[in-house]
Amino acid sequence: MTGAGPLAGVRVLDFSTTFSGPYCTLQLADLGADVIKVESPDGDITRRLGTSRSPEMASVHVAANRNKASLSLDLKNAGSRALARSLIERADCLIHNMRLDAAERLGLDPATVLAANPRLVHAAITGYGSDGPYAGKPAYDDTVQAASGLAWLQSLGRADAYMATAIADKVTGMAAAQAVTSALFRRERTGRGQAIEVPMYETVVGFTLMEQWGGRAFVPPLGPTGYARMRSPHRRPYRTADGLISVVVYHGGHWRRFLEHIGRSHLLNQERFRTVEARNDNIDELYALLARVLTGRTTAEWLKTFDEIDVPAMPVRTLDEVLDDEHLRAVGFFHEVEHPQQGTFLVSRHATRYGDSPVATPPEQAPPDRLGAGGDAVARWLADP
Repeated sequence: MTGAGPLAGVRVLDFSTTFSGPYCTLQLADLGADVIKVESPDGDITRRLGTSRSPEMASVHVAANRNKASLSLDLKNAGSRALARSLIERADCLIHNMRLDAAERLGLDPATVLAANPRLVHAAITGYGSDGPYAGKPAYDDTVQAASGLAWLQSLGRADAYMATAIADKVTGMAAAQAVTSALFRRERTGRGQAIEVPMYETVVGFTLMEQWGGRAFVPPLGPTGYARMRSPHRRPYRTADGLISVVVYHGGHWRRFLEHIGRSHLLNQERFRTVEARNDNIDELYALLARVLTGRTTAEWLKTFDEIDVPAMPVRTLDEVLDDEHLRAVGFFHEVEHPQQGTFLVSRHATRYGDSPVATPPEQAPPDRLGAGGDAVARWLADP
């Protein structure tokens, strides 16, 4: 819908719902792809999730589906299937996150669609892939957080808390967007499309383990999994005299400058703190010291100090405070977009900057469509033989 950005001219047919697929196609739409979001007559469930001032346009849907045209189809109907096939024949990419047997029943499996359009990139976001003991199991963000070890890691081994954001869905959506663009690049070289499968489970396991392999990175194992700094109970926002602060005293230079500032530089001469490895092994002791010291000044005083000694620090903000952040306002991260029937929405722009193919921002950026209101985009596709 945008006509701007590095993916301008790429046509994406989006049969996905909820979070993982729509987050994938949001990335592609923001980068200029022409996205038609195919919805059931009832619409994507996200239309009714979050805060709403009118039916079928709730806050979650607004955030995940800008720059997409909406087409309402009942794929159990022969006429709807014929229209879907005509769009598939003209698409560059098809994305869904339904179960593979459901996709096959609807004629959206790779064999069927690639026979109709051999240049198509077919991307299926699945829960646990198409093989293995978990194949075909239903998957949601919470169950994947649990199965992947992420919930256990998040709650420091208690396994009684999920991350308060749909991180499994969103990480998988970003991985799917990367997979699609990689496959489109290969198609430019070979002229051939292909089928891609992006399983949530494997994607999130790889994401979670990156810094947590520990001794299990070696064969035979040298010890258990884990990265001490990340799993320290002292790694948290710290209390100051009047609030909270986030500070990362990380490498040797950070520790030297901080300890010099508080008159404790002699600690770096001790064996347990002299090297990166030693500090990592004894990180709880250093973090406990940091926590005690920070209570002696206000957040503003510490932020000034950490700027002066070049140690990363930021205030701990609420989401409402983030929306009013001076930096995000200055760089134009948030924009208001006008919908002809729904009024004004506040949206964010794509974070990445492209020097030679900039992505769209308002007024070029389009608000989310009402259900089935994307007739112009459908007609534009069908007009192209």
